[in-house]
Amino acid sequence: QVQLVESGGGLVQAGGSLRLSCTASGSRESINAMGWYRRTPGKSRELVARIFDGINTDYADSVKGRFTISRDNAKNTVYLQMNSLKPEDTAVYYCLSTTAHETYWGQGTQVTVSS
Repeated sequence: QVQLVESGGGLVQAGGSLRLSCTASGSRESINAMGWYRRTPGKSRELVARIFDGINTDYADSVKGRFTISRDNAKNTVYLQMNSLKPEDTAVYYCLSTTAHETYWGQGTQVTVSS
């Protein structure tokens, strides 16, 4: 059973920064991709950023230029550096990890950006 442990959420003022971390453990398969989604009340979960094979990345248009995703393959850990945060970034952020056969989700971490 794969477990994803997230950390780094919290409360920050607009314009501030936060860094989220997520470590995967227990996988018997190679992890192909890791990333972050977010959900706000009344909306469906949306992609924030993904990283494939530790190199190629994919970002939501709303966070390009502000957020940076990176991965430490040796530690099976993915990071999301969030700069220039806006109130509209307020959401529960979920980590995900995919192998050839499964997708796993973290429990979510709250990010709140005050104006």
